[in-house]
Amino acid sequence: QVQLVESGGGPGQAGGSLRLSCAASGFRWGTYCMAWFRQAPGNEREGVATILSSGPTRYIESVKGRFTISRDNAKNTLYLQMDNLKPEDNAMYFCAANAGSGYNTGCPTVPSFYNYWGQGTQVTVSS
Repeated sequence: QVQLVESGGGPGQAGGSLRLSCAASGFRWGTYCMAWFRQAPGNEREGVATILSSGPTRYIESVKGRFTISRDNAKNTLYLQMDNLKPEDNAMYFCAANAGSGYNTGCPTVPSFYNYWGQGTQVTVSS
């Protein structure tokens, strides 16, 4: 049974940092695309960053240079380091996973690609 459990959300200040974690179990971690999505009230869910086991990453333009996605393959854990937070980063953040065979240049950033989702963790940034 696939499980994705996020943690690390909470209040943050503009210009500050937060680190999200996603503990994964129940699938072959090393072959999967992993991703962080976010969804603010009234908005569609958007792909923030993706990573494949071998390292290729993708980011949406608004977080480039501020957010870093990484994975610890020994711990089956995905991370999102969020620096220089902005109020527009306010959202529920979700961890997602799906088999990544064939995506050696980078994993998709669309929600429809991902079969497995965590429950989400809220990030609230105050100015």
